[in-house]
Amino acid sequence: MSPDTGTDAADVARRLRDGMADGVLSFPLTSFHEDGTLDPDGFRRYVAAQLATAPGAVFPACGTGEFHALDEDEYRQVVTITVEEAAGRLPVVAGAGYGWAQAARFARVAEEAGADALLVLPHYLVAAPQDGLAAQLEHLAARTRLPLIAYQRGQVAYTAETLRRIARVPGVIGLKDGHSDLDRLQRLTLAAPEDFLFFNGAATAEIQARAYATVGVPAYSSAVHAFAPEIANAFFTALRDGDTGTVEKLLRGFYVPLVELRDRVPGYAVSLVKAAARLRGRPVGPVRAPLTDPSPADLADLKTLLTTGLNLVGAAL
Repeated sequence: MSPDTGTDAADVARRLRDGMADGVLSFPLTSFHEDGTLDPDGFRRYVAAQLATAPGAVFPACGTGEFHALDEDEYRQVVTITVEEAAGRLPVVAGAGYGWAQAARFARVAEEAGADALLVLPHYLVAAPQDGLAAQLEHLAARTRLPLIAYQRGQVAYTAETLRRIARVPGVIGLKDGHSDLDRLQRLTLAAPEDFLFFNGAATAEIQARAYATVGVPAYSSAVHAFAPEIANAFFTALRDGDTGTVEKLLRGFYVPLVELRDRVPGYAVSLVKAAARLRGRPVGPVRAPLTDPSPADLADLKTLLTTGLNLVGAAL
C-alpha cells in the first residue's frame, strides 16, 4: 500500500511551483577534501552561500552533486546539512537513483533527514520498456512518503501514455526533462494533469531556456548557479522580463563558449562546474572518479571565460 502523500505532495508541488516562478533551481556541488573524503564543514559553508542567492528550490545530491559517488552515510550528511541550512525557507529535493530497491533506501535516508521531495534519477545501466519505467516509479512511490519528480534522461524517455500512468501514481508530482526533444516534451505536457510540474533539466539549461518556454516549460535548473549565481540570476531575470538584449549578450559571450568548453571531455558538465567554483574560492574540492578534474589548459580557458561572464553582469571573480 502506498504511503499517504496526497496533502504533503500537493503542498510541496505548490511551493515548488512558486519557487520556479521566482528563481532558478539550484543543484549544489558536494564538497570533498583533497584526499576525496567528504568535507561536511566545507559543504555547509558552500550551500549556505548558495541559498543566500535566492534560488527557487535546492536539489542536493543529484547529478551535479555527484550522487553516483556518495555512499549512504555521506548522502545523509549532505541532505541533512542542506535541510538545516534551508530551514524551511525553500523546498529541498534530494536525488535518489539506481534500481527502485536501492532508491528506496536513499529515500528513507532523505525522509529521515527532512527532505521535502525526491528527484528520481535515471536507473542504472539497463534499457527498459515503458511498462518497466512506470513500474520503477510505482515501486518507489509505494515505499516513501516523499513526493517524487521523475527525471527523463539517458535511457529514460517517457511516452505520453506512460506519463499519464505515472501522473496517476500518488505522490508523483512532476518531471525534469534532460532530452531536449521538444516534440516529445510538448506531447507530455499536453498529456499531463494541469497541476503537474515540468522543468528543463538539460545540461547548461540556459542555452535552451527560450525554446523550452515555447512549449510551456519556462522553469529550469542551472548548473551555472553552482559557481556563478550572479550570472545565473542575471540571465533568469532578463529572460523573465523579456530583456532579449541581455539574454543574447550572455548566451553569446558566456553560455555558448561554456558549452563548447564543456563538450571537450566527457564528464566536464560536472568537472568544469566544480573547477569554476574552486576558482571563486568555494570550498568544494575535487571531483571523485570516474570524473576527472580539468586539464591545466582547459582550466586556464575556464578562468578566462568565467572572468568574461562575470564582467558581463558587473561582478568580480
